[in-house]
Amino acid sequence: MPLQPRDLLKAKMKPTPLSALPEDGVATEQHDYSSASSDSSGVSASSASTITPADFNFRRPQRIPTSDTEPLPWSDFFAHELDLHPDPSSPSTFRMYYNPPNSITGPLFVAHHGAGSSALSFGLLASEIQRLMAGKAGFLCFDARGHGSTQVENEHDLSLLTLGDDMAAVVGAVQTKFGWEKLPDIVLVGHSLGGAVVTDLANRRLLGPAVMGVAVFDVVEGSAIEALKHMHRILEARPAGFASIAQATEWHLRTRVLRNKRSARLSVPPLLLEETSGGPKPFRWRTDLVSTSPSWSHWFLNLSSKFLSIPASKLLILAGTDRLDKPLMIGQMQGKYQLNVFPEAGHFLHEDCPERTAEVLVEFWRRNDRGALVLPKKIGEM
Repeated sequence: MPLQPRDLLKAKMKPTPLSALPEDGVATEQHDYSSASSDSSGVSASSASTITPADFNFRRPQRIPTSDTEPLPWSDFFAHELDLHPDPSSPSTFRMYYNPPNSITGPLFVAHHGAGSSALSFGLLASEIQRLMAGKAGFLCFDARGHGSTQVENEHDLSLLTLGDDMAAVVGAVQTKFGWEKLPDIVLVGHSLGGAVVTDLANRRLLGPAVMGVAVFDVVEGSAIEALKHMHRILEARPAGFASIAQATEWHLRTRVLRNKRSARLSVPPLLLEETSGGPKPFRWRTDLVSTSPSWSHWFLNLSSKFLSIPASKLLILAGTDRLDKPLMIGQMQGKYQLNVFPEAGHFLHEDCPERTAEVLVEFWRRNDRGALVLPKKIGEM
């Protein structure tokens, strides 16, 4: 439930012909959108960043080749798919995807997705980090409660405290599963709501001194809270269901909720469940976001101050500088965190631009690597 205010209040994006979308990366302004109708705007449970609140008309998708939208297997991007019980006394299971590092000294990126999204939204990013670091870094992500293939007793409790506790428990379960003596250096990664979760988790120090960095993707307190008042209308405006997974994938691409075909083919299927009595559109949204509305106002409260107070290195990646609120602008000028902006990306910047996002994350880790040996300059070099 990406809550990007200024986009929400003033940005209107035209649907993009699928032929104009690259298999990897985003469609740029050089593409010809003249054949696309301007009467349709994209709305997703995970993104309010491509619409205006008053514009809720949707165009019936056109048929496209199945090969453009057929799902991609998780195994193309991850080494392990796991269903683990963080609490042995509970029947709850969390679906996780994991790329182990090839060295016990390698760092571990641990990612939390946004509301209405899923762990597989990080698939292309995880694969790209593995390539850039030649397998030295690990990557772990999971479906939050009420999302994807995770099954818990109380799916509607999406409070920050619960989500942060879940994330810490997931890391602990993987540590037990793979027999780590201690946690490696960890970079927490969070997109949208996930950014609020990792910020809260880091401030509560649930993973102790292992957290050496925190990266937040496209969420800012001021803009997020501003957009909350529109969320019920946004959720009511999206399609209630789809005739097929392919149609759902096409909808996400045409409305520019997602701009990368390959990522959409991986990340869209877990957003839906097939209902046997669903009629002509049996594929319905997996996550009931309306039921979580009591938690909305708490997700982003004091997010900026909490982010700035994290006792670790901090990275913020945004799709536009207009998202910065006053505390973050002051903090950025004071050098309290690293800021990167991807103006060519949408709200799901790690899906739209996985290569660039991976490059920024890897460089962020290298700059803050605790194990890096920094020698003083020789006298002749000073």
